[in-house]
Amino acid sequence: MSAADEAVSAVEAKALFDPLARVRALVLAVSGGPDSTALLFLAARWRRGVSKGPTLIAVTVDHGLRAESSAEARAVKRLASQLDVAHRTLRWRGVKPTTGLQEAARAARYHLLAAAATKAKAKHILTAHTLDDQAETVLFRMSRGSGLTGLAAMKHASPLPTCDAGSLTLVRPLLDIPKARLIATLKQAGIDFARDRSNYDPRFTRARLRGVMPGLAQEGLDAERLALLAQRLRRADQAIEVAVDEAALAMSPRSWARRQPIAFETAKFVALPAEVALRLLGRAIARAGDGGRIELAKLEALQEVVNAALAAANRGKNETLRRTLAGALVTASPTVLTIEPAPPRRTGRRALTKANFGGRRPRKGDRIQRPDRGK
Repeated sequence: MSAADEAVSAVEAKALFDPLARVRALVLAVSGGPDSTALLFLAARWRRGVSKGPTLIAVTVDHGLRAESSAEARAVKRLASQLDVAHRTLRWRGVKPTTGLQEAARAARYHLLAAAATKAKAKHILTAHTLDDQAETVLFRMSRGSGLTGLAAMKHASPLPTCDAGSLTLVRPLLDIPKARLIATLKQAGIDFARDRSNYDPRFTRARLRGVMPGLAQEGLDAERLALLAQRLRRADQAIEVAVDEAALAMSPRSWARRQPIAFETAKFVALPAEVALRLLGRAIARAGDGGRIELAKLEALQEVVNAALAAANRGKNETLRRTLAGALVTASPTVLTIEPAPPRRTGRRALTKANFGGRRPRKGDRIQRPDRGK
């Protein structure tokens, strides 16, 4: 047996979970597949070995997308009982979307896990993402054209990706462990697990990527190499973020108030390294605007237009550029680059007429009084 197929030892598990020994409770996301079942087993074994530690709550989210999902949830409940771990099954109810199903299911899963953690007064949710998942994430984001931050892939700990999660932290203790080792761990312990056929359904992008990974591994681009790439990119990403912090402080010493104008001297902005300038512009737009997540491609396109306008200004063309993105208005002049909240859009006729009649639809015979025509 190679080192990549060895079971995870109790000593290794102790190193993985000990940083969480002092918290009040831990929610374990357990679907019943090999990775999450191993997470449940390893966490339970670790908890039995410490005199004081957190309460463990295993949570299974039944998405109701497969006929066997209810039986899998019951199997997890039985195993959790055998391991002296509390268990809850939560169901994703309501109409399921016909497109973007996996993304919607993922969002529902995190929402339900957040609710379970809040009820248990837990601040940490543990998932069973593995080294293989990390490699798939790198490939997936590469195929989507992600930038440096996206290609850094998953962190061992990060805020829970749901808008109402508050201070909940998502922890991935198994992120450096190959899936094969988790399966070996369960085999050694005599524990069975479910096999989700959707993981190999070619309708889904990740399943297709999973299918090409063996071929990539033959060329030397295995899961470990891809995870190492993510680690190195994360290191570079952190260094760039520090440079952006320093640039922001040097160019705009005052703190940035939410939805208030931010200004940079044009000469200083164009002198910044391109990546630093791009991120600084993105931060300012996110702070001044209200359009939510900023797409990297759109931000890059805006920066190109701004740079072209500033280059023209250096050639003596004193023109002012005005562009909007994510609820922010970017104004580039020869001397100042300003980012501020974009003006509100003009009210459409339907909204205008309803406003004229106390929120109701206008009726036949009503006269519409337009605000720009007076009484």
